Amino acid sequence: MLLLQANTTDLFAVRELNLIVPEIILTVAACVALVMEVLLPNRRSRWVGYFALGGVLLAAASVVAAWVTYGVGFPLTGFYGMVRLDGFAVVFKLIFLLAAALTIAVSLRYLDVESEQRGEFYALVLFALTGMMFLASGYDLIVLFISLELMALTFYVLVSFTRRERRSNEAGMKYFLLGAFSSGVLLYGMSLLYGIAGSTNLGDIAASVNSILHAPGADETTAVPLRPMLLLGMIALAAGLFFKISAVPFHMWAPDAYEGAPTPVTAFLSTGSKAASFALFARIFLEGLGGMRAEWAPLLGVVAAITIMVGNWAAVTQTNSKRLLAYSSVSNAGYLLLGIIAANRYGYVGLALYLLVYTLMNIGAFGIIISLHRRGVVGEQVDDLKGLAQKDPVMAAAMAVFMLSLGGLPLTGGFIGKWFLFGGLLQRGKEEGKNWYYWLALWAIINTVVSFYYYVRFIRVMYLDERAADVRPLSLSPALRVALGVAVFGIIAVGVYPQPFINFAQSIVSSLAGAVGGTIAVR
Repeated sequence: MLLLQANTTDLFAVRELNLIVPEIILTVAACVALVMEVLLPNRRSRWVGYFALGGVLLAAASVVAAWVTYGVGFPLTGFYGMVRLDGFAVVFKLIFLLAAALTIAVSLRYLDVESEQRGEFYALVLFALTGMMFLASGYDLIVLFISLELMALTFYVLVSFTRRERRSNEAGMKYFLLGAFSSGVLLYGMSLLYGIAGSTNLGDIAASVNSILHAPGADETTAVPLRPMLLLGMIALAAGLFFKISAVPFHMWAPDAYEGAPTPVTAFLSTGSKAASFALFARIFLEGLGGMRAEWAPLLGVVAAITIMVGNWAAVTQTNSKRLLAYSSVSNAGYLLLGIIAANRYGYVGLALYLLVYTLMNIGAFGIIISLHRRGVVGEQVDDLKGLAQKDPVMAAAMAVFMLSLGGLPLTGGFIGKWFLFGGLLQRGKEEGKNWYYWLALWAIINTVVSFYYYVRFIRVMYLDERAADVRPLSLSPALRVALGVAVFGIIAVGVYPQPFINFAQSIVSSLAGAVGGTIAVR
């Protein structure tokens, strides 16, 4: 009897390990990368990058295999309900893996130029990616917080990775100090939820919130004292997460961190970290606090409107391309918040699609900046792209695609993502009969038009300035060329033929359906 029980327990443990196979692969790959850096001879650290890229691709294959194997049986839970594998987790994990693969590809040449080619860089990228992966599948506040801190701690080091650069050290210190403060605020909000629900599981928290606020015949003597605590916990959680996604007024770290960090790190920070933070945002607010949507939707609406405006108008005055893209990232955080505010089929599809396209757009744009970077030429000013169309027409056309897609031009992926985000708001306004959704959508559309001003600046200096800023030809590594090609192809593919991507993104809808009152109809 005892032997049978032991065997059953072992099988159960193996089944649970199947839920975290990608995370196991990435953890092992990161540890091996650290050992490789010690064992390989000098100037061979580039091979660590290729190994890390192989680990990312293997993890991606395991995610796809899990989707094919368990897709019908989703969601799957394990580890006492702390991990949840569903369509939401699969979609976000693939976005994280894509961001990490492209980041490693564009890093190989940059680190050679900076003489900072060390295996620790790729190990840190893999550790950060592991934290992101757990953020996508975590279903418990403890798992989510530990995963967030694993990601954040590695980024603190990555931002200040170029030790000889004072800007990089300053950016890392600012990011660390503000990040530690925001983590404290976030943890305070989580502790309030635990005190109210008596559990850290998001499903239990959702049940508690619904019983306090919306259960028929709820006892007012219990609901009234707990409501202020719920509101305070929700506000603390929102404040902590606003920092992670660089939303106003918690965006002040983004321009300095983006400008001072190594350019590949900036690309990864603006895409992978942002996508992971939105995955955390969606898990907590749509599943854990879905019953409080009437309370948090207006708050998020106000923050989104201000974030979109501040990001766009601040970007207009920037001359440094990394700083300009930092404020662009701030405004895009506001656009992405619209998907959570809408909390319906269009909003969820828009959230997933726009995060996918945003990853391609941003890493592609930073890849072009990296191609300009070499000894004596930093290439971080907008004017450094002068005459690029004459010097390298292919790279100029790729940069134009990235900028026009960021602005949301039709036939690009950026347009499709924003179409669903704005459509989600309009659909929600029609369902609830509240005009502020329409006004918020109109505000976002107006600011989208404004954003074309600073995105088109890149195109103007590339095509209308005949004198090149630097006459030397661009030096692109094969990995960088492949990364830029993938980014351009993905953006055009989503823009021209979006239906397969829409169908795939709808798996997010089936995972989150009913999380906010069952108002979502999946077709």
